Amino acid sequence: MNLSNKKIYVAGHNGMVGSAICRAIKNRNIGAKVITASRDELDLQNQYEVDAFLAKKKPEIVIIAAAKVGGIYANSKFPVDFLKNNIEIQNNLISSSHFYGVKKLLFLGSSCIYPKFSKQPIKEEYLLTGELESTNEWYAIAKIAGIKLCQAYRQQYGADFISAMPTNLYGPNDNFDLKTSHVLPALIRKMHEAKNNNTDVEVWGSGTPKREFLHVDDLAEACLFLIENYSGSEHVNVGTGVDISIKDLALIISEIIGFKNSIKFNSKFPDGTPRKLLDCSRIKELGWNSKIKLNNGVRATYKWYLESIVTKNKT
Repeated sequence: MNLSNKKIYVAGHNGMVGSAICRAIKNRNIGAKVITASRDELDLQNQYEVDAFLAKKKPEIVIIAAAKVGGIYANSKFPVDFLKNNIEIQNNLISSSHFYGVKKLLFLGSSCIYPKFSKQPIKEEYLLTGELESTNEWYAIAKIAGIKLCQAYRQQYGADFISAMPTNLYGPNDNFDLKTSHVLPALIRKMHEAKNNNTDVEVWGSGTPKREFLHVDDLAEACLFLIENYSGSEHVNVGTGVDISIKDLALIISEIIGFKNSIKFNSKFPDGTPRKLLDCSRIKELGWNSKIKLNNGVRATYKWYLESIVTKNKT
């Protein structure tokens, strides 16, 4: 699928992933028209509104970056929202895209779809081979349903609907709310505020779990690459192929921020999955590799946080 001069609807364009995809399309300067709609303009949980929107806008490509997302606390506090809302959003978009003749659709999932004790690194075929991590199973089940629906439309109707499974993401427009954010933005905010208040920082869990982190601009490029170069039933992992312990991540962030006080790990809180590293052989064999190193990405994200959130809150 050539992206030049195509009409591309990016669902969730205001979010971290959606906004990065919009930037990546714009930076290519290929004459593609990006179609967007705010929540006030379009309720993605309303099938009638989604149908009317796609019928009117007639996009040739749909990218589903819209979802309710959050960390361990949010998943455990709002299981209905994470399961029901996400299923409604993706079902409406996928079914309407087929009905109105969308030529290519990319569904974005999450690496949390894989079993808690999956073999490492995690290959795409490990999906549904074991029990899910309980701290995010509601979100994971919704995303698995999205993958399977894309596969079903391909099998039954020949629809060119594909799925990509990114690892843990971070970057501009991330969520820095301590109650609902993921670990990397939460650590940035905690250490920034603790530095200013000359206090210590508490981190949930033991610090031993290992995670892989991908800058959202790398993901955006991977999404466009897959639309252009991949047409298959199986979902595709997207990551860096490198993981790091939460403790070492905290040390990197503390150095970048200049935080000098103590980092205390509270083992009373759950660690989540012990390790989560994706096997990205499939996308690498297609010709894509991540480019943004973790230190550089965290530094740029902290700069964005200072300029876009801290400065804004002061005014």
